Amino acid sequence: MSDNWITRKRPPRLERRIEFSDYEETREFLERAAELSESQGYYPDMSFGRTHVSISIQPEDSSTEELSDELIRYAHLVDELVPAKCLSN
Repeated sequence: MSDNWITRKRPPRLERRIEFSDYEETREFLERAAELSESQGYYPDMSFGRTHVSISIQPEDSSTEELSDELIRYAHLVDELVPAKCLSN
């Protein structure tokens, strides 16, 4: 998982904002992220604008007090979808 994720404690979650150069790049990322969600059976909270996407990965069970290895792995998979020029955001 890249250092671009922020870990929050209450509730436990990982957050990341990704900046893109234009709408086309944002749209392509969202399409790949949708495919990832379908293949993994996990759907993070996402919001987006024309040139950015914000993602929050959190346990589906709100009583859970920590992030599972599966959710951390999911963050790694999201990192792989981000174009190299966006990794520093």
